[in-house]
Amino acid sequence: MSLDRRSLLLGAAALAATPAWAQQASQAVTDTPELYPGERELYERASRDGMVVSNNTGPTWANWNALFGAFGRRYPNVNLVYNDVGSGVAVNALDRTRNRPQVDTIYYFGANGVDAQRRGLLAPFRPVNFDRLPDLAKHPEGEWFTIHQLEIVFIVNKKLARSVPASWADLLKPDFRGNIVYLDPRTAGVGQVLTWAANFAHGGSYENLQPGLDYIQRLHRAGNVLRVVGTTPYAQFVRGEIPVWINFVNDGLRAKFVDGMGDDVEVVSPTEGTVAAPYTISLVRNAPRPEAGRLWLNFIMSNMGQQLFAEGFVTPAVPGVPVPEAVQARLVRHAKSELLDLGRSAAQLQALQQGWARAALGS
Repeated sequence: MSLDRRSLLLGAAALAATPAWAQQASQAVTDTPELYPGERELYERASRDGMVVSNNTGPTWANWNALFGAFGRRYPNVNLVYNDVGSGVAVNALDRTRNRPQVDTIYYFGANGVDAQRRGLLAPFRPVNFDRLPDLAKHPEGEWFTIHQLEIVFIVNKKLARSVPASWADLLKPDFRGNIVYLDPRTAGVGQVLTWAANFAHGGSYENLQPGLDYIQRLHRAGNVLRVVGTTPYAQFVRGEIPVWINFVNDGLRAKFVDGMGDDVEVVSPTEGTVAAPYTISLVRNAPRPEAGRLWLNFIMSNMGQQLFAEGFVTPAVPGVPVPEAVQARLVRHAKSELLDLGRSAAQLQALQQGWARAALGS
């Protein structure tokens, strides 16, 4: 596997982009109080590894770049290297190299973590704050655990949409004819989570998909779906080509606060409720640098790492992590949000994908 190697020695420009609270907190571990008991001792062992390879952590997604920077400042003797290949590709590549893996940790949409665990690719590890996670958010032995979650919302370009929908029911109105874009659940995890969200909002369950599939069919028959896409249309949304995008919350907030769309964007959590997708990470079985891998995973699950996720518009997995008021003010409030059960949803994946194709495409 080819690795996109990046040095994480940050200059003044990167430091300036980091909030003051993070700059203060992320000094070298030798010069500041420990984030958790035993942190310095683990750092000493990880320093002998000298490097950690973090698989599938793209810098522009979920604020990974800020976590890379804070880790590099706190642990200067451990060089962090990453790549960005996609969840399914990452698992398949790890499977091919299972006897001599090149990576130490692997990050993915939660369903892919369950898949990797079933293939025997992961090592048990319970990081800091592991016990604070709800049972649904982790493998009992720590072969995978949730580090953040993403909720399904409506991302609305107010310059293009005739009104701002507040609910799943609103999306069926004539106002939204030819307005709606979302991702195909046969190719994208977000499309699967969206289908579950629509299902639960209409009284469905993991065992009964029909209410959600009926809703999807009505949405398409109304002519309100502009297109279904296979990969993220973020660039098209920012260019002003999509009136309503049903998607994960972080892309909407990024468009609003980072990429210049400002008040032209409204990010709405539907009143009937939404579903949160767990994103998980693992220590790789037979990892070549296990101590550095553990140091990286502990940092991600520390209060500092969790706060940095919140800054990137994703919901921290650890309950009760203190988040600065300025960050909280930008986040979306959800009337009702249910964490996706990875085991139960995975058991119904084929039924969901086939049912969606019949409902949306008539095939």
